Amino acid sequence: MITLTLYTRPDCHLCDVMAGQLEPLVRGRAEVRVVDISADRGLKRRYGLRIPVLSGADEELCQYHLDRERVERYLATASGR
Repeated sequence: MITLTLYTRPDCHLCDVMAGQLEPLVRGRAEVRVVDISADRGLKRRYGLRIPVLSGADEELCQYHLDRERVERYLATASGR
């Protein structure tokens, strides 16, 4: 199964919105792993205020707002691997 990582932090409205939009989009096609960046200095430096960030493998797919088309393309490509 494909794993996507959603970088987030507590009390982040955009993070909640992206997570809610992402679930029905990937249901049955990918797992979404939610990572709280506030618990990791390296992630806080890397992402800072740029969250939410959605990535698949080592590729950033979108930040701030869900890019449905890009996620769909990634899922189609990743499922063919």
